[in-house]
Amino acid sequence: MSLLQLQRPLVVFDIESTGTDPSSDYIIDLAVIRLEPDGSRSAREFRFKPGKPIPPSATAIHGITDDDVRSAPAFNDRVDEVDHWFRDADLAGFNISRFDVPMLATEYQRAGRKFVLKGRRLVDAQRIFHIKEPRTLSAAAKFYVGVEHTGAHGALADAEMTLRVLERQLERYDDLPRAIAELSEWCFPPNPNAADLEGKLRWNAEGELEFAFGRYQGRTLRELVERDEGRRYLEWMLRQEFAEDVKELVRDALAGRFRPRPSAGLG
Repeated sequence: MSLLQLQRPLVVFDIESTGTDPSSDYIIDLAVIRLEPDGSRSAREFRFKPGKPIPPSATAIHGITDDDVRSAPAFNDRVDEVDHWFRDADLAGFNISRFDVPMLATEYQRAGRKFVLKGRRLVDAQRIFHIKEPRTLSAAAKFYVGVEHTGAHGALADAEMTLRVLERQLERYDDLPRAIAELSEWCFPPNPNAADLEGKLRWNAEGELEFAFGRYQGRTLRELVERDEGRRYLEWMLRQEFAEDVKELVRDALAGRFRPRPSAGLG
């Protein structure tokens, strides 16, 4: 029996891909476990043919080759089916905020769709683990579940193990919230000034978007757009592994669109 308290569906998912850069890499394998508030659960695994050859370095991690996906459909051919599994659900996974969510959002964008994060709660078993016992998913499996994670880097095996780890974390730590809304806030403490999920950009006192990290910390997007050096930096960001919600704000700024601060912050 799950210790998670659900008011709405929760999707635990994992992605295997051609690499780690959402702007240039593609999803190969997507596994989804959908938990319903009534206690029922269902699972689905999708295999896709990516828009580029699978590098040997990626195959060495997940074992999927070009031959394995040669006859598989492209992501955009199955985006409606994928969307059905994620519809009206909160999200959980292992390192999803930095990898799986941005990768999924980019594939949606390529398919002419938008993966909407607003209104969804995110629970990341990696953040719980790293806060409590800094390690990897395989180490988490050994630490919490007491088994070797022999299926590591298989999407469905990783998603299944993530769910087992998450449930053991709830058993082990009495101070962890059981309700998804509170557990989401525990993983990602709300920051009323944050403009994106990871807090890379924030709203300043004047209601302008500014950098919360790096060489331009405290400088606004508007300032950078007005300078050649700043524009080059913003264009560089679009080629790097920043989350899609950050890149969307940067793209808007480069196009001369500066968003006003929402009345309720990021949420």
